[in-house]
Amino acid sequence: MNGRGMSGTFQRVTTRRFGLIAAAPLLALLAGCAGGSVSGGSVGPSAGAPAAATPPSSGALGQIAGFLSGSSAKGPQTATGAQPDVNCPPVDVRRGASTLTIGPTGDKTAMTLRYQVDFAREARECAVTGGNMVMRVGVEGRVIVGPAGGPGQVDVPLRMAVVEETPSSGTHPVLTKFILIPVVIAPNQGSATFTHIEEGITFPLPTPTAQLDDYLVYIGFDPVTAEAQAKPAPKGKPKPQPAASAN
Repeated sequence: MNGRGMSGTFQRVTTRRFGLIAAAPLLALLAGCAGGSVSGGSVGPSAGAPAAATPPSSGALGQIAGFLSGSSAKGPQTATGAQPDVNCPPVDVRRGASTLTIGPTGDKTAMTLRYQVDFAREARECAVTGGNMVMRVGVEGRVIVGPAGGPGQVDVPLRMAVVEETPSSGTHPVLTKFILIPVVIAPNQGSATFTHIEEGITFPLPTPTAQLDDYLVYIGFDPVTAEAQAKPAPKGKPKPQPAASAN
């Protein structure tokens, strides 16, 4: 094992403190309110997902939600049918995609910042079903209102990517998912938290299963895909009108 996982089916939570890095001039007016200062970006190329398998029980979903809502954490648990010698891939925030800033498309200044979005913590759970690894990945984050922001809905573009990563061969995508998370900012509120649990992360177990030691789940903000999806589809060329017939 490479030390990134534990045997059996279990959950892990990573917690981050909110606090702006003073070296980021764009976020200087929000110091002490949010976390990180790396600009958002795409996590990686898309890949087709394998056939879905039966997810873990609804009770496991409640346990992840309990972690993310701040309830007391329980120790590692093993789901029915799990293989004790199979590791649950860990979750990590993709470097360069840990913070999302939302503002004008032109020159950005501290006064034009509308929103900043950061991750707070992550959790995951695994089960083995029919030769597939079935994962639930939960994330919690925070949207901070900037000087140019206000109440309303903010769509947070989230990318989850399962990859196989080794020092010798680099990073190879297994599957990716893009999710838009709607977050509502209430009037007179300077921030809002959000929680999302993605259940449909399923991929075949590698052979040998020890290769799972090299698997991990990256999460990050993906504004590039969100912008591409928001653009209207290009209009087709108008069909030529038939020539008028002479009487």
